[in-house]
Amino acid sequence: MSIEEKMDQAKGAVKEGVGKLTGDKKMEKEGAAEKATAKVKEVAEDVKDAIEGTIDGVKNIVNKDKE
Repeated sequence: MSIEEKMDQAKGAVKEGVGKLTGDKKMEKEGAAEKATAKVKEVAEDVKDAIEGTIDGVKNIVNKDKE
C-alpha cells in the first residue's frame, strides 16, 4: 500500500467534500473520481505484490526440488 495512493484518496475525498459543501457538482464529481482512481491504483499495487510473492514462492519450491 503506497502512501501516494492514500494521499490521493484523501485529496479526492477533501475535494469531493468541498464540492458537496459548496454545491459545486463538478468539483464533487472530480473529487469522487480522483478518490476512486487512487483506490484502484492501490488495489492493483496490492494484487501485483501478491502475484510477485506467489511467483517467488513457486520459484523457491522449484529450486528446493532441484537440490
